[in-house]
Amino acid sequence: MTFETLEHAVDDGVLTVTLHRPEQLNAFTVTMADELERTFREVNADDTVRAVIVTGAGRAFCAGMALSVEGNVFGLDETREPALADMSDLSDPSLARIRDTGGRVTLAIHDCTKPVIAAINGPAVGIGATMTLAMDARLVSTKARFGLVFGRLGIVPEAASSWFLPRIVGLPRAVDLALSADILDAAATVENGLATASYEPDELLPAARQLADRWTRGRSPVAVALTRQMMRRNSAYEHPADAHRVDSLAMFWTSVGDGKEGVAAFLDKRDAEFTGRASSMPGFYDEWLDETP
Repeated sequence: MTFETLEHAVDDGVLTVTLHRPEQLNAFTVTMADELERTFREVNADDTVRAVIVTGAGRAFCAGMALSVEGNVFGLDETREPALADMSDLSDPSLARIRDTGGRVTLAIHDCTKPVIAAINGPAVGIGATMTLAMDARLVSTKARFGLVFGRLGIVPEAASSWFLPRIVGLPRAVDLALSADILDAAATVENGLATASYEPDELLPAARQLADRWTRGRSPVAVALTRQMMRRNSAYEHPADAHRVDSLAMFWTSVGDGKEGVAAFLDKRDAEFTGRASSMPGFYDEWLDETP
């Protein structure tokens, strides 16, 4: 795959996606949105990849939306007058320049079958911050900055961050972070629950790689994909019985798949050799994703 704004590198099953507009501090563009959405949709079919790390080239992670472009800087069609009823079918091509570009990216990350880790190497502002909220972990460099600065620009948090942020830090803190619009240093980012830990710059990517390996090396890709989505979706159900329905199907299909090898390996006191592929999920999987947030 070739890209204008990204670089891809796969090493031993881990795809590192680098936001690559270093002279512009990796500022977000519509092209970058398209390429990130494509990346996270297409990686689901790539069984050579077991986890994804996202980082930035140069001294920034992503300085937010590129604000110097002509016209609507967010790539939206100002001739339209959309209403809530117009948004019912997000796959409608006519919504291409109404839908928030960041949301297209975070929904693709949310649906991904591979764990996604943000290695925030420098400033992450606006969409540079909110895109990471859809990822499974955020690790920050001591040089990182994290800013939900939308209030300073007279706009609102985007990229479905109003769904992701309260689930990460809780509602009261999410409201405070969004309305304060402060830019946090690395220590404050960790203190506010937005990142797991901070690292010296040269230790950041190795730490992200270590986490990717801890989550996925020697594991069933199907079980990893199901577990990731179950944690994200089942907690949104109104009653645990709904989670039980999904648990039951997931347990059934993993038990007759890679679970057989896992049990045999445990009894034989050897490493398991799983053959399941995340590109071929159990039959109920797509139906389940279609009906849940």
